[in-house]
Amino acid sequence: MRQVKMHREAGFSLSGLIVVLIVLGFIAVMAMKIFPAWAEYRSIKNGIAAAKAAGPGTREIQQAFVRNAEVNNITAIAPTDLVITRDNGQAEVSFAYEKRIPVAGNVSLLIDFAGTTDPSGAVAAKDGTAAK
Repeated sequence: MRQVKMHREAGFSLSGLIVVLIVLGFIAVMAMKIFPAWAEYRSIKNGIAAAKAAGPGTREIQQAFVRNAEVNNITAIAPTDLVITRDNGQAEVSFAYEKRIPVAGNVSLLIDFAGTTDPSGAVAAKDGTAAK
């Protein structure tokens, strides 16, 4: 008597495909919600670099940031939220803020953004100390 070996077929089942599509859909939705906040953060970082180059005075830096914020539609922070410190006579500009992104219902994603023009990377706090 001859025995026939049955080979098991490999591949995705319909339920496996649905699970993968749900996971990919969730990742895509989260990326679409997070990207605008990240793009605004990059605009703010570029804005403080341009503002620092505008002049050494606090007023000149704030005015340059206002002009940049109008062009790039920056609404997360105001020029008064910038922390301007002087190290060895050179102005350094820092900022820090939180962005809350609603996910579903009462679930939100909270992102802390911070940046500085200081080459050491230390972000100055509002009271003038360096934050970690």
